[in-house]
Amino acid sequence: MRKIIPILIICCTGLFLTASCKKKDKDLSGIDVHEEENTISFDSTQVAGFFTKYPDFKEYEPEIKELYRKHDYHYIWYDRGGLIEFAAALFDKVNQIKSEGVQNQLPYKQQISDIFYESKEKSGPDLSSELLISSMYFFYAKNVLQGLDPKESKESGWYLPREKVSYVTYLDTLMKDPNLLKKDDSELLPLYYDLKKGLQKYTDIEEKGGWGTIEMEAGVKSLKPGDSSKTIAQVRKRLFISGDLKKDSGSNQYDDELLQAVTAYKKRNSREMDNLITPDLVKHLNVPVQDRIKSIVVNMERCRWISTDLTKGGEYIAVNIPSYRMRYYKDNKVRLESNVVVGKEMNKTVVFSGQMSYLVFSPYWNIPKSIIEKEIKPGMAKDKNYLEKHNMEWNNGLVRQKPGDKNSLGLVKFMFPNSNNIYLHDSPAKSLFNKESRAFSHGCVRVQKARDLAVAILEDDKSWTSQKIDKAMHAGKESSYTLKKKIPVYIAYFTAFADENGMISFFDDVYNRDARLASLLYKS
Repeated sequence: MRKIIPILIICCTGLFLTASCKKKDKDLSGIDVHEEENTISFDSTQVAGFFTKYPDFKEYEPEIKELYRKHDYHYIWYDRGGLIEFAAALFDKVNQIKSEGVQNQLPYKQQISDIFYESKEKSGPDLSSELLISSMYFFYAKNVLQGLDPKESKESGWYLPREKVSYVTYLDTLMKDPNLLKKDDSELLPLYYDLKKGLQKYTDIEEKGGWGTIEMEAGVKSLKPGDSSKTIAQVRKRLFISGDLKKDSGSNQYDDELLQAVTAYKKRNSREMDNLITPDLVKHLNVPVQDRIKSIVVNMERCRWISTDLTKGGEYIAVNIPSYRMRYYKDNKVRLESNVVVGKEMNKTVVFSGQMSYLVFSPYWNIPKSIIEKEIKPGMAKDKNYLEKHNMEWNNGLVRQKPGDKNSLGLVKFMFPNSNNIYLHDSPAKSLFNKESRAFSHGCVRVQKARDLAVAILEDDKSWTSQKIDKAMHAGKESSYTLKKKIPVYIAYFTAFADENGMISFFDDVYNRDARLASLLYKS
């Protein structure tokens, strides 16, 4: 067998390691890969028998047959010199699969390990070993790059389009540039790789014993800067462990250093922005590190469901429901960030995407029939002046609210036609944006900085100025404007987010979706 096998044996011990070998950063350029002129053919009729012997890999049978038809039933992982080096590089990558947030165990790991750790040279290639390595490849591709079946992601309330990828073709790409196996940041959403960094940090914390439980002293409703308490020392230690504090002084006093850390923690995790240590904050800090790891894994899975085409245009709007935040990107940089209010539990905002095509200033609110039946008619039954008091009127058998400062849609709405009848809009209820939990709407997304968003969207359009936008918003007469270029809008659901340094933000699972997804990922 080739030189790579002794290297692997020296580098890794045991039959199948989840920890990384120290060679993971090795440059893979120039290693042996599949080359058509140096290949060996095999009998195609033997493939079917493989799946009888190894039924756990049967789900990959269509792709494996397609792979070998494409290569005219020639060995891919062996050539006339034996097992190619790229096979060992792939094996090493699968050994590190837990760092990708994958909980599934590779089937037949003992047999696959034996391929790479066997001591005797073989006189020729072995078809079972060949097909086991191909199955290992598809296991890796499906679990790390594709994720759960699209049907299962839809059942979890995810309706963003999922890109279809041929992992048969992708193997050819890897063979041409093996370094992509080591680090291909283009295959998945950038957030995936940021969460992966965070996963490593939290895994390290878990291995060191995690963090203890913080206890609020009896009768204490909150702690403010300057107070002293054992609770404060516990909060300090907890924030030090998670990297929010550079050092743990052990002090019981709520000093400026701790205040800065608490403020940064609250801001990152979309908590209520005050300077108090409250039972609610302590509850958030007390979530066990094991549960935080599970949240990271769940959200890494969601990243697999989003096409990387999302960021290719450079301009798009992204709404994250659990964080109650919206970001407008131009040239792939955040141009505007705003708080939002999303649908309450009974009127969940749907996870999907659309193309923003026009803006409506001083809009009417055409009230949906369901709201008319559940809210408007009961209100009219109690008060004959209900419509007049709410600036509403009948219009072709339906009710609509007239334009104005008290209109439920505010002074501007942003339209991306879709079957869910969801759009972004302004709101007269400004106080809702200051609440920690902001699931109050009927399903659409209320934007706190709606006026600023309109200005940002139209800033490159010479036919508009900020003064003209203000005039249209306060005209009291509905008008619309078609954008010269449509803007992609993505409404997503991430309960964990990370920056480029792997610093994680955790948000409340407002629609209770994480547990079901976690049960699918951790079912084995």
